[in-house]
Amino acid sequence: MGRRVAGHEREPRVSVSRSIFPLVDDRDRAFFGHDRASSDQVGFIDGGTACFGKSYAAEPDQLVEELAKDEATAVADTLLITVPNRFGVEYNAHVIESLLTHVAPGLGWR
Repeated sequence: MGRRVAGHEREPRVSVSRSIFPLVDDRDRAFFGHDRASSDQVGFIDGGTACFGKSYAAEPDQLVEELAKDEATAVADTLLITVPNRFGVEYNAHVIESLLTHVAPGLGWR
């Protein structure tokens, strides 16, 4: 059903979530170096079906190459980066900084 048929006046926004881990130091490789073959999965949240996106973990250049082929992130208006809370604030800040420094520029993300 088109947006006008549904009564909406504006273009809908697309939001996609991904877990992205640039492997830039030994901690990254120890935590996520084994997660290189992830794929989309279907699960359940609060009794409803949910789709969980692929996780990416690789060296920054490889991440740029892989993410450039991800159709969902290419069309998204908003990309939500998910990070696990089990490693704490300091490590998660490192992951986000690594992503912003080593991956985002190669994809033209702002």
